[in-house]
Amino acid sequence: MNAEKEKWILLVVLSLIWGSSFILIKKSLDHFSAYQVGALRVLIAGIILLPIAISNYKLFPKKQIKWLVLAAITGNFIPMFLFPIAEEEISSSIAGIINSMMPIFVIIVGSLLWKFQSSKRQLIGVGISFLGVCILAFGGGENSDVKIYPILLLLLATLFYAISTTTVKSKLMDVSSTVLSAFVFSFVLIIPSIIALLSTGFLSTFTFTEENLHGLFFVSLLSVFGTGLAMMMNYRLLKVSTPLFASTVTLLMPVVAIIWGYLAGEKLTVIQFAGTAIIIAGLVFLRAKTVVAK
Repeated sequence: MNAEKEKWILLVVLSLIWGSSFILIKKSLDHFSAYQVGALRVLIAGIILLPIAISNYKLFPKKQIKWLVLAAITGNFIPMFLFPIAEEEISSSIAGIINSMMPIFVIIVGSLLWKFQSSKRQLIGVGISFLGVCILAFGGGENSDVKIYPILLLLLATLFYAISTTTVKSKLMDVSSTVLSAFVFSFVLIIPSIIALLSTGFLSTFTFTEENLHGLFFVSLLSVFGTGLAMMMNYRLLKVSTPLFASTVTLLMPVVAIIWGYLAGEKLTVIQFAGTAIIIAGLVFLRAKTVVAK
């Protein structure tokens, strides 16, 4: 499969997976606290990927350890807590919409830290899609009831995602996608996630009730698909495309999040349908040459 076709397939699949993660976070919060959801999400992913990390330990990028830790903390640890904390106060749809700010942060972070360059076509495409995101956010219905504090938390999480994405593209592309994901969650984050989970008193309060098992089911889905598998695919997408293109997955994610919200009983307005169409139009326009580093 050529890189052009592969990157668009990865973009669509990632949009479906990550776009569904917001409703899974919301479902998990019905059973556990925000900090427990974040810690469990990272821990379960780390346990599942541990055999891969151990079997490939010789490939551990010792010379790039500081970049690996930076990418892990900013992309796969802190945001895992910020999103459930924010979703305690806002809907999963709004969380997905705010997360679509990532391409803007990628442009800013990439330019300031890594000297990435972007074509006018890419910038216009991002701008068109972001216009659609704004229409989704303020297009009426239940999803328009926004709050400042959780939105600021989500913007911070999105900024961290941009730092991680550009760091991986600049410093860690010589490590395979699967192995990189395994190292991030197993060798770097598994201990911090255990500490974070223990600090919540999880072990002393958890009992194997039907309700808690339902909660573990939702968190496990979130960990396996929305974290472990999705990060492998995201790192692969970075290999065959650019940080800006990879970040445009966050422009399609709100569409998926809105659909899940609609299925859960939230209202979807005509204006929000229009916003969805504009997002897709921007992504089509975005099809251009890659972002390159000087």
